Amino acid sequence: MMAKRGFGLAAALCMPMVLQGCANGSDNVTGTPTRGILTASEAAPYTPANYFARGGLLAAPDGPWHPTAIRLDAVSTPWRVGPDEPWQTVQQAINAAIRQATDRSRIYISVQPGAYQGAVYIPADAPPITLFGTGKQPEDVRLELALDSQFSPAQYRQTVNPARQFREGDPAWYLYSQCAAKTSARIGTNCAAVVWSQSHDLQIARLSIVNSLLDTVDGGTHQGVALRTDGDRVQLENVRLIGRQDTVYLNTSNRENLAVTDRISRVLVKDSYIEGDVDYVFGRASVVFDGVEFHTVSSRGSQEAYVLAPNTLPDQPYGFLVLNSRFTGDAGYQGSYKAKLGRAWDQGAGKTGYLPGKTANGQVLIAWSTIDSSYDRLSPWGSAATTARPYRANPAPDRHLNDTAWNRLWEWQTEWQ
Repeated sequence: MMAKRGFGLAAALCMPMVLQGCANGSDNVTGTPTRGILTASEAAPYTPANYFARGGLLAAPDGPWHPTAIRLDAVSTPWRVGPDEPWQTVQQAINAAIRQATDRSRIYISVQPGAYQGAVYIPADAPPITLFGTGKQPEDVRLELALDSQFSPAQYRQTVNPARQFREGDPAWYLYSQCAAKTSARIGTNCAAVVWSQSHDLQIARLSIVNSLLDTVDGGTHQGVALRTDGDRVQLENVRLIGRQDTVYLNTSNRENLAVTDRISRVLVKDSYIEGDVDYVFGRASVVFDGVEFHTVSSRGSQEAYVLAPNTLPDQPYGFLVLNSRFTGDAGYQGSYKAKLGRAWDQGAGKTGYLPGKTANGQVLIAWSTIDSSYDRLSPWGSAATTARPYRANPAPDRHLNDTAWNRLWEWQTEWQ
């Protein structure tokens, strides 16, 4: 991992000895139509403080969020999961802890080393929960299941609830039942998450979440989400999130599992590893990734590869901020075929086409990060998902960075290897 560096600094950083680095963001470099690069002064407002300045309902937003490191060393909790612990599954511990909660105090749920098969759902009204592994490394604890957006509702019921792990009256029953009761031929992406939380103030640390569908399917459309979050003030630290298409869904939706535009969710992902191939980090939340490795794999044989796919609201200036991170790829991207850093997700515009000011216009800034030779340096961003809107960055010196006629996918102080 590259050394942590300050962000939002003035152009004075661009001393003659580092002019090559400043070519990726100075006060006179604005990039090209196929590769958007910010100047130092333009990059200055893109800070974690601004991404986390407001959240919740837009009509009555919550104030600034100032996340601090998750502290686990001195935690003692009755909510312990493991073969020889009071609870054998994470869902059992979550259900029991929520039922016995008498106030909004934080609930700590520890998980002993091992692999735990099954979906984990956390409802919207849960108290703050910290879910953490007790191993030395996040690899020591694995929450996993093979779920595919192409499953029928019957396949979903058989996979997620074969032994009635979810029962009517359970805290998270509504999440399971609205997917199990679908009448469509396929469950879709919204029901294909191994861990799905709608609660606020969720923390997950020191464990792995794996959608183990992985390479058991072909390179076609098989969204298989490892983690989906819908709540505000979500904190992920020292985790491994592994899948292929749509691995991590950092989202904003309501209890009815519908996309909404009346609220903002905030997420911090720190010192973690995320693996996938197509749109494998996506959603509408305002997210800061700090010290994250994004690893793109070719093993499924997909004909396209994109890391980030935000669907930021057009009037929201902050979507995804990537700091002090690494973009890596496997051997499949070391030849002429290259992966892309990402693309906008023009959610909801499949029939109308992109409508400036109305359609989502994904926002990303990648800063102080390294990008290896797996990625397309000249054209690092792809055409938008849903509409195939071609990527266009505005290179004009007097540009408005939130002009909805252009894309908002940017770099600043990136190091291409």
